[in-house]
Amino acid sequence: MATWLPTGIQLSYLVAAALFILGIKKLGSPATARSGNLWAAVGMTLAIVATLLDQHIVGYGQLAVALAVGSGLGALMAYRVEMTAMPQMVGLLNGLGGGASALVALAEFWRASNLGTTLPPETLVSILLGVGIGGVTLTGSLIAFGKLQEWLTGAPVTFVGQRLMSVGLVVGFALGCAYLLVVEPTDLGVLLALTLVTLVFGVLFVIPVGGADMPVVVSLLNSLSGLAASATGFILANNMLVVAGALVGASGLILTQIMCKAMNRPLTNVLFGAFTVQQAATVAGVAGPQGSMKTVDSEETAMMLAYARSVVIVPGYGLAVAQAQHAVRELADQLEHRGVDVRYAIHPVAGRMPGHMNVLLAEANVPYPQLYDMEGINPEFERTDVALVIGANDVVNPAARHDKGSPIYGMPILDVDRAQRTVVIKRGAGRGYSGIENELFFKDKTLMLYGNARDVLTQLVSSVKQLD
Repeated sequence: MATWLPTGIQLSYLVAAALFILGIKKLGSPATARSGNLWAAVGMTLAIVATLLDQHIVGYGQLAVALAVGSGLGALMAYRVEMTAMPQMVGLLNGLGGGASALVALAEFWRASNLGTTLPPETLVSILLGVGIGGVTLTGSLIAFGKLQEWLTGAPVTFVGQRLMSVGLVVGFALGCAYLLVVEPTDLGVLLALTLVTLVFGVLFVIPVGGADMPVVVSLLNSLSGLAASATGFILANNMLVVAGALVGASGLILTQIMCKAMNRPLTNVLFGAFTVQQAATVAGVAGPQGSMKTVDSEETAMMLAYARSVVIVPGYGLAVAQAQHAVRELADQLEHRGVDVRYAIHPVAGRMPGHMNVLLAEANVPYPQLYDMEGINPEFERTDVALVIGANDVVNPAARHDKGSPIYGMPILDVDRAQRTVVIKRGAGRGYSGIENELFFKDKTLMLYGNARDVLTQLVSSVKQLD
């Protein structure tokens, strides 16, 4: 090996880490997110090439096959998975990352056991962390994927003795780790048993969380997958893996904190009892909204929008499901052509993950300056003629402001009920993801326009054009 190569590899890692940091920074804004993703991809490519040149890498033929298969599957998923299913894909990739870290840790322990080598304590601790965090991330992410994909029930799943069983698994894992560290650091059977414990605990960790909170769990599991990768970096003495894992772990924790803050709830509340079926049923049965919903047709709504001075569009998951982002952009263009001031109100947790609505609207080339966050748009609703809510539910429910018995009480919402008129495009009269009725739908100033969001918006565009 050339004498300069080790230094070149470490310098390449340093450049890759800088590109990762730059990419994450740019991902913080929809306006720069695409370039941020590109910079991070370049950094990852550089890191992979540098690692393949490392003297510890052998078997390039097998690695080439693995890279080809992995890259092909990744490209296929990126092109075929719709934006509405992006949280599921993120959850699945989190699980695969955690599983890969656990497998690397197991392989390193197995190699040392076969050679009869006693691993140093710091390496053994890293292996235990890789197995523990990676195993929990794998099965937890698979459960989250199943809930988001609706293959599993979105309701919290609990059973008698569940908490006791979870505590028992944690205690058992701790005792097993102590045994490996102190008594027999080469016992592969014990490590395999600990791996099984972490896999079971990952399931128990996620199943009690309701589907409405699953995006928060996915974000937390994303952080855990980074920590598992960082632990694997210590095992392999790979600086790039340590840094990349730490960046993923830190960014995942920050995102989790942002989501919890947006819902005004601590993470412990999200993980251990928020949005339970029992809470929702109690609220719906005792203190549901009074009155009836008033409907409106497309022609009347089109006239209302066309002759308004200001319109605020509030996108939600229903817009994403219907893939209606291009239709809403066309409607906004028609309204602006008539001199209407059109803005978009984006709630931090609208959709199924942070930034979901921003990405959808960016896909339709909605001008970024028209997108307003909750703090920026809420004071404007009182001066807004029409608030057009498209598929959003819990994030516009006024009960969050005053109903202390509601499971969403305290969650910051978009104050669409303070607009002069509110029109809600919704597929049906069903409840939101939290399982409770939306008080907004029963207010005197609210009109319900039922139907698929894309079909309804297309009708609105046609009706507005006919008014010219």
